Amino acid sequence: MKKFLILGAGTAGTIMANKLARALPEREWRVTVVDRDNDHPYQPGFLFVPFHGYEAADIVRSRRRYLDRRVDFVESLIERIEPDHRKVHLKGGVVLDYDFLIIATGTRPMPEQNEGMLGPEWHKSVGEFYTLAGSTALQRQLDRFEGGRLVVHISEMPIKCPVAPLEFAFLADAYLRAKGLRDKVEIDYVTPLSSAFTKPKAAEQLGDFLTKRRINLKPDFALARVDQQAKKIFSWDEREVPYDLLVTVPTNMGDPVIGASGLGDELNYVPTDKHTLVAKAAPNIFALGDATDLPSSKAGSVAHFQADVLFANIMSVVAGRAPEAKFDGHANCFIESGDGKALLIDFSYDVEPLPGRYPLPLVGPMALLKETRLNHFGKLMFKWVYWNMLLPARPFPVSSHFSMTGKRAA
Repeated sequence: MKKFLILGAGTAGTIMANKLARALPEREWRVTVVDRDNDHPYQPGFLFVPFHGYEAADIVRSRRRYLDRRVDFVESLIERIEPDHRKVHLKGGVVLDYDFLIIATGTRPMPEQNEGMLGPEWHKSVGEFYTLAGSTALQRQLDRFEGGRLVVHISEMPIKCPVAPLEFAFLADAYLRAKGLRDKVEIDYVTPLSSAFTKPKAAEQLGDFLTKRRINLKPDFALARVDQQAKKIFSWDEREVPYDLLVTVPTNMGDPVIGASGLGDELNYVPTDKHTLVAKAAPNIFALGDATDLPSSKAGSVAHFQADVLFANIMSVVAGRAPEAKFDGHANCFIESGDGKALLIDFSYDVEPLPGRYPLPLVGPMALLKETRLNHFGKLMFKWVYWNMLLPARPFPVSSHFSMTGKRAA
């Protein structure tokens, strides 16, 4: 019996496991997924927890529940990968062999990589919302926050969901206005980028969003250290930004096992062909989602679109053919802007976000690069789509490939 081994039961790993389990003959293939625990969080929900949009119980479910019955799920820490011997070593001495390996181990915040970030004020006056523990702790801090300087900060790129810090700043503005505290709070948005938006055309179209909300942009800020005692962050050129509450995005890195196994770059991401999704280390290893070093966004939509392409390529490889399907960097995401509104952007490796309608021309119903209530509703509805369509890998009425249909070239 041939073996397909998938490391990681997050969005990317779960989708791929379900696709493969349904497509490969059960008598000939075994599909196994390994993850450290059985808790599958709906990660886009972390953004809403600090503002009481969701509670922890609303966004965490069982990983096993969303895996096809033909998938073997192994709950264990991964210690190392041996690509030359086609083996994966788990905690406790268990060794799994494979014919094909998919790495979907994701990315995570690593605050220990940022000088001074960890300390007695971590998850207190220094918070984050990229983990469930962090977002619930930040909820408590915002409940007690009565005024001062709120700093929303990105340590360095790349990060999971690049627009999430911007969304947090917009939601914080709306939340503080609703509590009658906005006039008592200065909000700074501190980024290593030259603008708030990662794509130039989006920055051009949406450049006044921060100004309208009285959010102070502090660009080109390369973090050197956090001083918890002084309540300041410092850049390498010795600029400083004081804070009363710091909401930071620590350095993001791939799973340490990737680096320990000699399969990663300096941030533990897997060097991967950006079109075929074949890992550069070996032709029988594939990578997708946040685990890759691809120049695409680390976001759930990207994992979904990549999975469709990777599935086609895996079917080709299993049949003895070369992988021919190409991932074009397609990504889209809703950007919460506060007050029950959101924007939507859709882009690829080669095309920046453009105005227009999505997914259908003229009809839409979603507007691109425009703030609407329908986009906000779409963001909220995605939670249902995620659990009921995306993870089970059911047919989804959106193309994995980027299209200019419905878009207006700027």
